[in-house]
Amino acid sequence: MDKLRYPIGQFNMSEDVSLDQVENLIAQIEVLPRLLADSVKDLSKEQLNSSYRPGGWTIRQVVHHIADSHMNGYIRFKLALTENNPTIMPYNEALWAELEDARTLPVEVSLKLIETLHERWAFLMRSLSGTELNCQFRHPEAGDVSLRKGIGLYAWHGNHHLAHITNYIGL
Repeated sequence: MDKLRYPIGQFNMSEDVSLDQVENLIAQIEVLPRLLADSVKDLSKEQLNSSYRPGGWTIRQVVHHIADSHMNGYIRFKLALTENNPTIMPYNEALWAELEDARTLPVEVSLKLIETLHERWAFLMRSLSGTELNCQFRHPEAGDVSLRKGIGLYAWHGNHHLAHITNYIGL
């Protein structure tokens, strides 16, 4: 069950992300919208409404969750760049996934959002100096998160959920 839940393994918040890794991680964030769109383009309504694992979200909910999460991530980056170690407000992703939009809205809506969000986010990330990559936000549960580590976290997050979908459809 752990392999179904964490198909690429869990993200290790204690590992540092080096400056050398940053560009590769940004590239992973940048390419996610295309990979995500490709992974769901031929799925039927029934498949989109099927869970990728027992007790898990549907594929539709996963796509909408990525949009929700990465919008929050983008805002967290902006807050870290414009405030001194701001404490961010977490959200209850499980409850968000149960809202009507996440359960029924066509995935194309979130795919478009993710595409434009990631284009803007990757541009912002590539513009950051080494000093700016060390800016932090404080997550009430995870503690201080540098933008450098945040880049690693969100690259992992996108790949994690992409693997849920590709494993489900057998790609």
